[in-house]
Amino acid sequence: MATSDKIQYSVVEGWEQLPKDYVHRDVAGVAVDGEDRVYLICRGDHPVMVYDQKGKFLRSWGEGNFTYRTHGIYVGPNGTIFCTDDGNHTVRQFTPEGKLLMTLGVMNTPSDSGYDGKNLDSIKRGAGPFNRPTNIAVGPKGDLYVSDGYGNARVHQFSPTGQLKRSWGSPGRGPGQFHLPHGIAVASDGRVFVCDRESDRIQIFSPDGEYLSEWTDTQRPTHLVFDSAGRAYVTELWWHEGDTSYTLGPIKKARHARLSIFDKDGRVLARWGTPEACAPGSFAAPHGLAVDSKNDVYVSEVTWTFAVSRGRAPADCHTFQKFSLSR
Repeated sequence: MATSDKIQYSVVEGWEQLPKDYVHRDVAGVAVDGEDRVYLICRGDHPVMVYDQKGKFLRSWGEGNFTYRTHGIYVGPNGTIFCTDDGNHTVRQFTPEGKLLMTLGVMNTPSDSGYDGKNLDSIKRGAGPFNRPTNIAVGPKGDLYVSDGYGNARVHQFSPTGQLKRSWGSPGRGPGQFHLPHGIAVASDGRVFVCDRESDRIQIFSPDGEYLSEWTDTQRPTHLVFDSAGRAYVTELWWHEGDTSYTLGPIKKARHARLSIFDKDGRVLARWGTPEACAPGSFAAPHGLAVDSKNDVYVSEVTWTFAVSRGRAPADCHTFQKFSLSR
C-alpha cells in the first residue's frame, strides 16, 4: 500500500499462526519486547498471547485472571509486562511468563469521579487511581504513567516501585483536561503524550504533568508509540455517521479509521486506511499498536466490540494485522 514518498508499508497477511480452537474477537492491545516477541492482550479465553517475530505461537497466560475489558499491554525496560484491565480498575505487572509481580489500584474498586458507568459526560471530577484505566507507559527514569480513562479524566504518575507521585487532569476540553485519556507514551526526553480520544487531539506534558502543547491533526487517537528515531505512530478510530464529536459536533459523513506516523514536531509523514474497514491494510477498530526493532508495525483491533456487535462489520473481519516496512 502507498503511504508516502518516503515511507512505504505493506500488510503481512497470514503472519499470526493462531492455534487451533483459539479465537480473539477483540485484541485490545499489542506490545513488543527486546527480542521482538509480540504480546497480545485479548478479550476472551486466552487473555495474553505471545508470538515470536515470525508469527509462531509461543504461549498464552492469564486465563481466569482478567475481565472481559482488558485494555492495554506494555513491555517495561526490564522485560516485565504491564497489563491494564479497565474492568477491574487495575494495572498489573507480570513476568514474561505471567507471574504477578505488582498491582496498581484496588481490585474491583473504582475511584469516585462521579462516573455513572456509561456516559463520559457524567464524570464530574478528576479522581485518584483508578476508574477504568486504559494504558500505561514507562518514562526514561523508570516512572510509571497511567492514562485513566473511561471513568476518569486523569493521568497518574507512579514511582518505579508503585508509589503514587502525582495526578493531573479533569473533565473538559481545555489544556490539561480530558475527554477519555485513552493512550499514553513517553518520549525519550521524558515528555508525556496522551491520546485525548474524544477531543481529537494528543496532549503533550512535561514529565511532571505541566501542559506544553498539543497535536490536533488526529482523529479519535486511541494509542501512540515511538520508534527509536522518535517518530510517533498513532492509531485513529472511526467517526461513524450518527456519532457526536466534542470537536466536530454531529457526524454527518463517516470518517474512516487510519494509522498515522508523525515526526517529532507533529507533522504527518505517512497515513493509511480506507473506508473498506475489513480490507487488508484498512481498519475496523484500531485500538493498540507496537513497533519492533525493524520498524515493522503491529495493530490490534477491538473489532467485535466496536464494529461487529454494532452491525458495522462481518464476524470474520480482522482483529490483528502486521505491517512490514519496505526496505
